[in-house]
Amino acid sequence: MAPLMPALFFGHGNPMNALLRNPYTEAWAAMAADLPRPKAILCISAHWYIQDAAVTVSTAPRTIHDFGGFPRELYQVQYPAPGDPQLAQRVQKLLAPISVRLDDHWGIDHGTWSVLTHVYPQADIPVVQLSIDECRPASFHFEIGQRLASLREEGVLIMGSGNLVHNLHTYAWGRHIVEPFDWAVAFEKRARELLLAQEDQPLIDYENKLGREALLAVPTPDHYLPLLYVVGTRLPSDPISFPVEGVDGGSISMLAVKIGG
Repeated sequence: MAPLMPALFFGHGNPMNALLRNPYTEAWAAMAADLPRPKAILCISAHWYIQDAAVTVSTAPRTIHDFGGFPRELYQVQYPAPGDPQLAQRVQKLLAPISVRLDDHWGIDHGTWSVLTHVYPQADIPVVQLSIDECRPASFHFEIGQRLASLREEGVLIMGSGNLVHNLHTYAWGRHIVEPFDWAVAFEKRARELLLAQEDQPLIDYENKLGREALLAVPTPDHYLPLLYVVGTRLPSDPISFPVEGVDGGSISMLAVKIGG
């Protein structure tokens, strides 16, 4: 029997993290030593936010450079992990009767590979991505996480990639280091408290339950929702920890959340 895999949410931040060595990327690299080796990775990335539910089925998913205005070397990064069509079909079955489209066009986007280049740099673990259906409420995404939880018993690492706080309008793009905004700190602090207390409902209904800070911390849901998939996989006995911490540019939380041992 495969060991029970943890589930992980990564704050992936700037795509340049794929090339950089900094406290965030060093922490990502160190995390692999504390994880059982997964049979496959199922990633829910903020950057596959579309109008339906889809799962990648390619045996050799392409590396997607889904950004603009960055140095040439970032566009040259490749993450040639294999796909896993059987896992894609398993996801489709677990989520039935929800319609989940098998997709052979999308590949591995930077929300996934910018992190995995550090966690599993050999790119030798199969990777499947599940889209975020932008037409559905937050509760839907949490419930999908619950339905996928059994994959943890099958050796699958369920990974969400986004940012708990993600406000590019207030991000400090210059090279100087800035202090985190008060609202960013307050929102992250409250979210951490709720996670530790296993109080999921305010995290799901964040727009109504978490006050003004939520409007600034989550101006759009794409980077926040991957967290709900990961939280949905949690078992009552699972510990929770935060292996990566920090706020980049004043308004991007780099918090990582680990569900399970």
